Amino acid sequence: MNKQNIYDLLKAKNIKHEITEHCALYSMKDTADVIFPYPEAEAKNLFVRDDKKRNYYLITVRGDKRLDLKAFRKKFGLRALSFASPADLEDKLHLIPGSVSPFGLLNNSSCSVTWFIDEEFSNVSHMIGIHPNDNTATVWLNPQDLMQIISDHGTTIKMIDLNDCLIKEEI
Repeated sequence: MNKQNIYDLLKAKNIKHEITEHCALYSMKDTADVIFPYPEAEAKNLFVRDDKKRNYYLITVRGDKRLDLKAFRKKFGLRALSFASPADLEDKLHLIPGSVSPFGLLNNSSCSVTWFIDEEFSNVSHMIGIHPNDNTATVWLNPQDLMQIISDHGTTIKMIDLNDCLIKEEI
């Protein structure tokens, strides 16, 4: 699904959302120059795989958090994790680096990628901001609506507490 397909899907499902168009963003550092309406709801999406390249995971955390992949792996009993390659990203989600998004899971017809989403999106902000499979826009919507879309597609979703899997910043 491309950006317009995502917009059409949200409209067809009558899902309340807002769209912020912006220059292409390739990392969270790039967002510093963009004024977002809900900065506390910005999402960071990490596409990772296990060391045997058998299992792929999309991990969605708030943009201001830094995830410790070793702690994450241990908490959920997974094999060693590393970032998936651009080729894996294209193959599994039909996306390019910089445009990683839960909406990309709609392109995964085999539903072979498990989605982990930080429960803080529902508990704190009740809003999530993600790319519509294109890094020139951010869609803001209720995380429950997003999870319903992804669940209806058949993807396994795990809403989790990630607080004990974060890299603590030194002060």
